[in-house]
Amino acid sequence: MRTLVATLALVLAASAGSAAEQAQLGPRPFYLVDSLKPGPLKDRLSACGVDRSYSPRRFSISHRGAPLQFPEHTREGVMAAYRMGAGIIECDVAFTRDRQLVCRHSQCDLHTTTDILARPDLAAKCTKGFEPADPATGRKASAKCCTSDLTLAEFKTLNGKMDAADPDATTLAAYMNATPRWRTDLYATTGTLMSHREYIALVKSLGRKFTPELKVPQVPMPFEGSYTQDQYAQALIDDYKAAGIPAADVFPQSFQLRDVQYWLAKDPEFGRQAVFLDDRDEREAGRFDPEKPETWKPGMAELAGMGVRILAPPLWMLVRPGPDGTIEPSTYAREAKKAGLQLIAWSLERSGPLKGGGGYYYQSIKPVVTGDGDALRLLDVLHREVGVLGVFSDWPATATFYANCVGAD
Repeated sequence: MRTLVATLALVLAASAGSAAEQAQLGPRPFYLVDSLKPGPLKDRLSACGVDRSYSPRRFSISHRGAPLQFPEHTREGVMAAYRMGAGIIECDVAFTRDRQLVCRHSQCDLHTTTDILARPDLAAKCTKGFEPADPATGRKASAKCCTSDLTLAEFKTLNGKMDAADPDATTLAAYMNATPRWRTDLYATTGTLMSHREYIALVKSLGRKFTPELKVPQVPMPFEGSYTQDQYAQALIDDYKAAGIPAADVFPQSFQLRDVQYWLAKDPEFGRQAVFLDDRDEREAGRFDPEKPETWKPGMAELAGMGVRILAPPLWMLVRPGPDGTIEPSTYAREAKKAGLQLIAWSLERSGPLKGGGGYYYQSIKPVVTGDGDALRLLDVLHREVGVLGVFSDWPATATFYANCVGAD
């Protein structure tokens, strides 16, 4: 009997270790396969069925955790991304009033991503308190609450919620209760906020890699006359050094080229894996065109000459409609690869239902997007023809599923 018990214990221990390296995908990736129109891609992905195991993949990059269903940048969201097999997990990095780094998508988004407005003591510290909409004048509801309004200790008392606010709300409750119908509040009863160091410790314990994004400050820098942009950029890297994280496991990001250049100059081991996030379509609206290289300043070769190795634009900039309803790489994608730049795309599963074209992230291929299954068509082109290193996703299970099916890392 003792021998049997000992044997069972060994089997269970081995199973637990094995299960820790398996991804839990749930039904969504298979729903997307079912939604694909008949063809070779559907046949291939259908053959990659539910009766097999799936492993974590670096191709699957967690965007803010798993914000399709969990409050973003919370411990719960990170754990969901881990379980869905995200090989790289993101923390957008902002700073508090006492200059501590925390995970938040924007320095000034606490009024839409946390319960701060329902906490009178902390709401009083906001840069701008809640102001209801006024239908008579057309004024929209608004507020502005920043990480730099609070100390780290105050920040940690907040609860994360789904990122949303109703600009037409005339009451605080209505302003906060605005989650889009295609997301859910089912898992938003708790949302444990994290400092950057807590995120590092958690992701390290899970055995995954890191991609911190240094957020563009929304307060004048130097902050309070003394905290400079370079100190902020250096503080991000210093947290990894203090935790003993090798540079090879970290992909620091920024929308500001100056931050990437700072890391390259001051910490080249980390700088070599730095990701330049390209939002010139918004910053240079009306001038930037991914099909016209003359509108790209700096150009691809110039970026490479500056030391940039990884470029990350939104999904739509990397693709365009091809013949007969297909999707093909854009001029932007082809020229980036020609210049030797590696590519990462953002962000899958952030658009809601794709019926009718899919909105911002699918704007360049809207004529050939008809339904949710087209997320997998886009993913397939990004992998096979564009050759991206990975894809940020609000629901990493989809990218994990695809990467396992096609053998992506």
